[in-house]
Amino acid sequence: MKKVIFVSLLVSSFYFGFSQNTQQEASVEKSVFGIQIGVLGVWVHNELRLSNQIALRSEIGLGGVSFDHIEPMIALEPRWYYNLNKRVDKGRRIDGNSGNYISFRASYRFFDISEAENDNQDYLLLTPTWGVRRNIGKHFNYEAGLGIGLAFRNENGKEIGYTSVFNLKIGYRF
Repeated sequence: MKKVIFVSLLVSSFYFGFSQNTQQEASVEKSVFGIQIGVLGVWVHNELRLSNQIALRSEIGLGGVSFDHIEPMIALEPRWYYNLNKRVDKGRRIDGNSGNYISFRASYRFFDISEAENDNQDYLLLTPTWGVRRNIGKHFNYEAGLGIGLAFRNENGKEIGYTSVFNLKIGYRF
């Protein structure tokens, strides 16, 4: 009886062991480094994989709300690429972290040197963002995103306001 139970357990373990789904889950890339140009600025960025669907984007660049108001800025943004498996199932590309994402963007804009002395103020933007990134060929990509968040101005630390973010960028991935 012990031999029958042992053999049946052995056979069933082989059956269940080899019948597992061997398809691997889609994942963001380990590291993506590139440069992007938008309507009002230029940025250098790097994305590091934190998990299969989450990447941490760090960014430094020059940007602004008009050509007369360009500011240096840095940003940190965890991104959740939520549709990677669906894109793979449909035969679409996910290289270079191509997909739809939801993020929480924290960016710090330094004051604009060209403005008058009393208008110089640094500010921090905290913005939940939805966006898409798609590849064009092997190295080029484009990205679009929008969000609404809070702006904390560094004028005695007391000014808080709402802000909207819209970005449209084209870039090169190294």
